Amino acid sequence: MTYSPLSKDLAWLPADLEDKNRWIYRLTPADIADIENALAASKAAGATIETLTRETFPLDTFTDALVLALDRLENDLGLFVLRGLPVERFTKDEMRLIYWGVGLHMGVARSQSFKGDMLGDVRDAGQSAITQKGRGYMSREGLGFHTDSADIVALLVLRTAKSGGRSLFCSSVAVADEIARTRPDLFEVLQQPFYHSWKGSEKPGTKPYFQQPIFSFEDGRFSSRWLAPHIWSAQELEGVPPLTDAQTEAMNLLISLNDDPRFHTSMMFEPGDFQFLNNHVIYHARTEFEDWEEEDRKRHLLRLWLAPANSRPLNEAMKEFYGDIRPGVPRGGFPSPTGERVFVSRGTGA
Repeated sequence: MTYSPLSKDLAWLPADLEDKNRWIYRLTPADIADIENALAASKAAGATIETLTRETFPLDTFTDALVLALDRLENDLGLFVLRGLPVERFTKDEMRLIYWGVGLHMGVARSQSFKGDMLGDVRDAGQSAITQKGRGYMSREGLGFHTDSADIVALLVLRTAKSGGRSLFCSSVAVADEIARTRPDLFEVLQQPFYHSWKGSEKPGTKPYFQQPIFSFEDGRFSSRWLAPHIWSAQELEGVPPLTDAQTEAMNLLISLNDDPRFHTSMMFEPGDFQFLNNHVIYHARTEFEDWEEEDRKRHLLRLWLAPANSRPLNEAMKEFYGDIRPGVPRGGFPSPTGERVFVSRGTGA
């Protein structure tokens, strides 16, 4: 197929992010008061994360910022940051309740592992992404550019590391444009199936791998699912053929372009940041970090995977992993060992 670049506001380069008002929104005193009021209402109702709904976490004016974020994620740069929540005012349990409540107003939460965890803790637990069941977010390693396995990945920063842990991101659309322009042969390869490991989350009795392209299109919308460790891990599995020379070359080109400063930029997290990324059009990475010795100072982020109501349609080739390719429906996330897709959607709201 002939590749036509998507709109410029999606195929961005670092210079396009110089206007920070386009992708960073600083919470106002009214926003913070709205969140505090919602927290107070949820506690008065005796709500827990297991029972919380949008009605028992009643946001008012702050929903305008959440609607703006969802629009910018799908129709503009594909990234958005809400900055300035005073995390020092709240206990850790209150922060989890606030984050879960905000997530309920933005979309449907998806399971982040075969264990069914919906609210993930991003901190060093000594794991490594390169092992068959290892998850990079549970390590202090630097992470290469990748996507997470849902429409939106959202992070809330509670504490930052002693040093390092910088967040990097780039437009996968811009990278795809460059490959289509300079290596159309490899652009075609990236739209063909690659074997991926389920990383231990496959249904019992089924194969531990599946096939999926790295680039795909549907109704003129682009999507990339890029998890190099899952492809490399699949190479260790019985029944998976070796990567072809063209596939290896295409992956190496993708890695080199992601790492090229012409295409990526970075930010340093601040406590109280909400970072949202559209996985279909953004690759993200992280530098290695050195943590504090004291347990109560260690780097700690909370993570949600969300399926929003304004998501794009996906190609049929993405169905085996996402479970559903229709726009605006709960999809993505890792299935439970029974093969069920775990999700949480409660109430109505923004």
